[in-house]
Amino acid sequence: MRLRTMIVALVMLTAFGATAQNAGPNPGRAIAASCANCHGTNGVSIGPVPSLAGAAKGDLATKMQEFKSGKRTGTIMPQLAKGYTDEQIDLAAAWFASQPAPAK
Repeated sequence: MRLRTMIVALVMLTAFGATAQNAGPNPGRAIAASCANCHGTNGVSIGPVPSLAGAAKGDLATKMQEFKSGKRTGTIMPQLAKGYTDEQIDLAAAWFASQPAPAK
């Protein structure tokens, strides 16, 4: 019985890892989708929250890492940033950087 439990756990972990690694053809977009509630569709905000579309990848990734580490303060971003891996932050930052910047 113990071996069966270990096998089931191994299969579940493998499937979970594969799901996390394969977020479709554009994993950055899939990760960035959760940002739309505040930062707008495709990173173009229509409110007081900054737009992310067209921003430099390095700047976006650095800011997220600062939120994640507690170096940068904020209302909700520090808590949200802690939920992302460094790889996920880089993927989302690259996707936002590839989007057209909003018209000014």
